[in-house]
Amino acid sequence: MGATKTDFFTEEQNKLATIAKALGHPARIAIIEYLLKVNECICGDIVNELPLAQPTVSQHLKELKNAGLIKGNIEGNSICYCIDEKAFEIVNIFFSDVISKVKQQKCC
Repeated sequence: MGATKTDFFTEEQNKLATIAKALGHPARIAIIEYLLKVNECICGDIVNELPLAQPTVSQHLKELKNAGLIKGNIEGNSICYCIDEKAFEIVNIFFSDVISKVKQQKCC
């Protein structure tokens, strides 16, 4: 089987791109903001907070979880979601480096 386009990039570049793609929807940003506010919650809590149907929220949660941005622990019949700090540390390191280098540049 041939190489995919992502094979030409580093593991770190691919991981950051996956995270950025997951954050590329306003509903997912709203979910992250809500989780930051409440620390942890179940899908139904997010459905009550956002103007989205439960299946739509579940799909957004799935995308966030697949990107490593949130974690989910089974509690009875529900999954309790919270922020996964590891993915945000990757974002923090990347953008801190970008900001530091941009501040040192002298652009035309």
